[in-house]
Amino acid sequence: MNWRDYWNQDTPIYASERHKLLHYRLLANDIIGLVPSPGAIVLDYGCGEALLADRIAAKCGRLYLSDAAPLVRERLNERFRDDERITVLSTDDVAGIAEASLDLIVVNSLIQYLSLDEFRALLKLMHEKLKADGTLVLGDIIPPDISPFTDAKALLSFAWQGGFLRSAVSGLARTAFSEYRRIREEVGLAQYSTEEIVDLLEDASFVPERAERNLGHNQARITYLARPAHARDTEDLSER
Repeated sequence: MNWRDYWNQDTPIYASERHKLLHYRLLANDIIGLVPSPGAIVLDYGCGEALLADRIAAKCGRLYLSDAAPLVRERLNERFRDDERITVLSTDDVAGIAEASLDLIVVNSLIQYLSLDEFRALLKLMHEKLKADGTLVLGDIIPPDISPFTDAKALLSFAWQGGFLRSAVSGLARTAFSEYRRIREEVGLAQYSTEEIVDLLEDASFVPERAERNLGHNQARITYLARPAHARDTEDLSER
C-alpha cells in the first residue's frame, strides 16, 4: 500500500469526531485569513474531507476542492452539492483550470507524501495556475529535525485545549499499531529544511517567504508563502 491508497479509505488518523471537526475548523479559519478578497478564486489542493469548506467558500468567489482519493471526492460532492461556490475536482482535473486564474492556492499537509519529482511537478503546475499577484501556500512542511514524538506532543496539547485528551491518548495508541505507522516506516515522509524549500521554490520561479505560523495546530511544522517571480525578481535571484 502507498500513501494514495491509504488516504482512499476510512483511516484512524483522527482520535475522534471532535478531533476531526476541530482540526478542520482551525484549518478553515487559517485559510480564510489568507483569502485576499471576496471575489478571489481559491484552490485547496489535497483538501481531505474539508468539513467546513463552506465557510471558506462564503469568503471568496469560487473555491475548488481537489483530492486524489475517489472516496474523499464522493463525500465532498455529497456534503457540498448545494453550494454553488464549491467545485470538487480530482488532482488530475486541476490541469484543466485556466492558466493564471487563481488568486490563492493552499497545499496543506501534502508534500510529505510526495516524491521529490512529484513535488517539483506540483510546483510547476501551481505556478501555471496562479495569477501574477497570486499566492501559493505550502503548509505543514516537516523539518528534518522533527520526530513523531514532537507531533504527538503537539496533538496532546491540541487535545487538552479542545477537550478530547482521553480519545487522543487512545488514538495515539491505535496509530502505533496501524497501517499509517507501517507505511511511514516503509515509505517514509518527505522532510525539508528551510534551505531546501527555498531552493525548490526559487527553482520553480517563486519568491518564498516563511509564514509567521504554521497552518493548523502543530507549530513545530512550517508554512511557506510563495508568489510568482516577476521579471525583476527573477533577475535578483539570478544574481545571488
